[in-house]
Amino acid sequence: MPTYVSLLKWTEQGVKNVKESVKRVRQAEQAVEKAGGHIVNVLYTQGKYDLIAIYEWPDDESANAFFLSLAAAGNVKSQTSRAYSSEEMERIISKMP
Repeated sequence: MPTYVSLLKWTEQGVKNVKESVKRVRQAEQAVEKAGGHIVNVLYTQGKYDLIAIYEWPDDESANAFFLSLAAAGNVKSQTSRAYSSEEMERIISKMP
């Protein structure tokens, strides 16, 4: 399944409700599984971002639907990138002219 990495920063609303953060992550894990994806890991971090999440999704549409739902909830802002394994990168490079 395609892998995605999200760099997440709490919004003002998210900080006000920070005590619910772990509960929200557990709810997100359930929502992701229900939608056909999988959360590989969520890490709480210091610095520019408050969390880093790694997901696997069956397709871009499913991933984007979840990320839009996450944004609509209003607790975090995210910057998400598609990530590639070494094997995937080898296939990509092999297609170069």
